[in-house]
Amino acid sequence: MDDQIALVDLDDKIIGYETKAEVHRRGLLHRAFSVFIVKDGKMLIQMRNPDKYHSGGLWSNTCCSHQRFGEALEESVHRRMQEEMGFDCDLKELFSFVYRTEFRKDLIEYEYDHVFAGTYDGEITLNPEEASEIRWITFADLKEELMRTPEKFSSWFLICAPRVMQIMQNRN
Repeated sequence: MDDQIALVDLDDKIIGYETKAEVHRRGLLHRAFSVFIVKDGKMLIQMRNPDKYHSGGLWSNTCCSHQRFGEALEESVHRRMQEEMGFDCDLKELFSFVYRTEFRKDLIEYEYDHVFAGTYDGEITLNPEEASEIRWITFADLKEELMRTPEKFSSWFLICAPRVMQIMQNRN
């Protein structure tokens, strides 16, 4: 957890770098990304490894992480897809948003999150250090689960998944 990640202002301009641990301890605004893989009205979601430093055991989007020092945002996105899911694909940025979640006094997620989406229909090699489970879920079933059991999902997923589904449905 000692990677140097990009600190940004509210205009998403990089203003420096800091270790991931310090960024989350102090609740500093930093650049992040969330990747959604969809196909045929279904979304690939992952259950975060229960041992993750936050949101462990919760369902979330296919992949997410931070932009490291020396990397462009797109490089970070494709690197993490390989590291977490064992595949890469064409991705398009859909939108970005800012959110803040306090998990405990010394663990605060304050992110400028860039949301990407793509389609994939091949082999997946799940990294068990990142995720304990994956599943394809229809948009209809996901909407129902988000309404019925929101506590089973990561905070950022609750914010951006409905918007991703809306965008993807409007494309079809």
